Amino acid sequence: MGTDCGASQRAGGAGAMATITFMNTLFRLLMHLRRYPSGALLAVQLVGVLLYAALDDGRTGRAGQIVLSLFGLLVLGMALRVVRQSPAANGWAMALAASLVGLWVWQRVAPGTHLLLAISLLEAAFYFYATGALIAYMLQDDAATTDELLAAGATFTVLAWAFAHLYMACQLLAPGTFPAAVRPDEPRTWFELLFLSFTTLAGVGLSDIAPVKPMGRALVMLEELAGVMYIAGVVSRLIGLTINRRRARDS
Repeated sequence: MGTDCGASQRAGGAGAMATITFMNTLFRLLMHLRRYPSGALLAVQLVGVLLYAALDDGRTGRAGQIVLSLFGLLVLGMALRVVRQSPAANGWAMALAASLVGLWVWQRVAPGTHLLLAISLLEAAFYFYATGALIAYMLQDDAATTDELLAAGATFTVLAWAFAHLYMACQLLAPGTFPAAVRPDEPRTWFELLFLSFTTLAGVGLSDIAPVKPMGRALVMLEELAGVMYIAGVVSRLIGLTINRRRARDS
């Protein structure tokens, strides 16, 4: 028993050290992306996909959960930085971010389902607000800058994050909404719901998770519509502006 416990602690410590090294490398990369806030946010969230895959299953214990919380704060800060460059008012974003930090601390001190539900709903609201701010930033003029092109990718990931938090809230309110091919009777982890969100938003339909209750199905339908409208409206406009800029430069 003691040997197994010691081995588990060593594995958790090694995982935590590897994560710290990884975060240090990420920080250096972000220093190179200071000129492109949207690009930095996109890079952080794509790295987050890999980080959640490594730590979300709970094998690294409390150290892994602390790292995930710190990474969540990093994403929150990066999103706030991007929102500040948007023409949209950012007072609401600051208020939502401050509320989230307070609830995160409270959840660590006194965990509870109601707190987790409130956090999920607030995070969804914040990321939806950030999505709107990013879209306003991309549509504020008739030029497509490098950072605005990177913002197209960042907006997609932010929107996927927002719906994943809504799925988490839905699961808390109606357990059993999202059964999967593996462990169908267990609640889905955050990473599994993020996977569902990405596959739904992209319209590829590759997820092994299926909504079986009305609210879950309604949210999936809304995300499918959001994905189609985003590609048709925002991305196509940026592509058109980029083509026009190149034509004007070549003429």
